[in-house]
Amino acid sequence: MTVKDIAERLELTLKCGEDGVGREVSGGYVGDLLSLVMGKAQSGNAWVTIQTNINIVAVASLTDAAMIILAEGLSPDPNAAKRADMEGIPVYSSEKTAFELVCELKDLV
Repeated sequence: MTVKDIAERLELTLKCGEDGVGREVSGGYVGDLLSLVMGKAQSGNAWVTIQTNINIVAVASLTDAAMIILAEGLSPDPNAAKRADMEGIPVYSSEKTAFELVCELKDLV
């Protein structure tokens, strides 16, 4: 399933990084401690977090995450959004909690 497909199924709002929406998603990861995400997330993951700063883009790039999903209605800060656009890493937002998102995501990947 592609990033775009998952976004549609989970009713996510694209915030930035539109160039990467055609990428395949191979799994998911949820976490907010960036050092742990760097060591545990896998290539192609949809990463669910509440972090919004520019460092999420660096971590997504380092782990080769397919997309970032911000829970709780959060949006990336302006620097993060600019960097995500530059790197083609899709960042989405949802009003749902991280728990709700992961419960739904598990049935899609």
